[in-house]
Amino acid sequence: MKKLLIASTSTVHGKEYLEYILPELSTFFKDVSEILFIPYARPGGITYDEYAAIAKKSFANININLKGIHEFDNPIKAVQDAQGVFTGGGNTFELVNKLYKDGLIKVLREEVEKGTPYFGTSAGSNIAGVSMKTTNDMPIVYPPSFDTLSLINFNINPHYLDPDSNSKHMGETRETRIKEFHKFNNTPVLGLREGSWLRVKGNQVSLRGELPARLFLADKEPLEISTNTDISFLM
Repeated sequence: MKKLLIASTSTVHGKEYLEYILPELSTFFKDVSEILFIPYARPGGITYDEYAAIAKKSFANININLKGIHEFDNPIKAVQDAQGVFTGGGNTFELVNKLYKDGLIKVLREEVEKGTPYFGTSAGSNIAGVSMKTTNDMPIVYPPSFDTLSLINFNINPHYLDPDSNSKHMGETRETRIKEFHKFNNTPVLGLREGSWLRVKGNQVSLRGELPARLFLADKEPLEISTNTDISFLM
């Protein structure tokens, strides 16, 4: 049975990396002593080693060792042997491109479907959905496909921001962009605000965290989803 934590972000204001979600991770990975980290999205272009060091420090707080997938000679076998997987945020285009290049999309989907616990933040959450088409990132590389893991039957828009009536910014809002997506696609989109995450067990999905989420369905008005709500109907 698949088990996932899909978080909007790795860091909330005033907290260290992953600090806000460590209690949840301690329970989620309770039977895991070492986690496999996928650093391919590497925010700001940092190296894989630099990114892994940041994540390793956080997981040490819950007594879990972390090892980057780039440290293995065979990344496919690394996924197949992993006790648990964490895919960090950064640029979704680079992440998806590298996953396809290394032949990991299919094997990662298979292993998570078989029960390997999966945790994703930001770009790592984007890939849990049907496609990466609702990412907020710049297309810095051209992946072979926008199709992702389809571990959930909807898309994520992480770092979802509500329109600010006091802002002088005249550009498009997140809601505008998602409505553009729905002119060509029917896939539901869940806007995850900072500090919120999804807990997935099999086909059961629930919203966790302090803030509600924003659900967008094609040709319908957006809905506010309260925290601690079961949203398994999206599966």
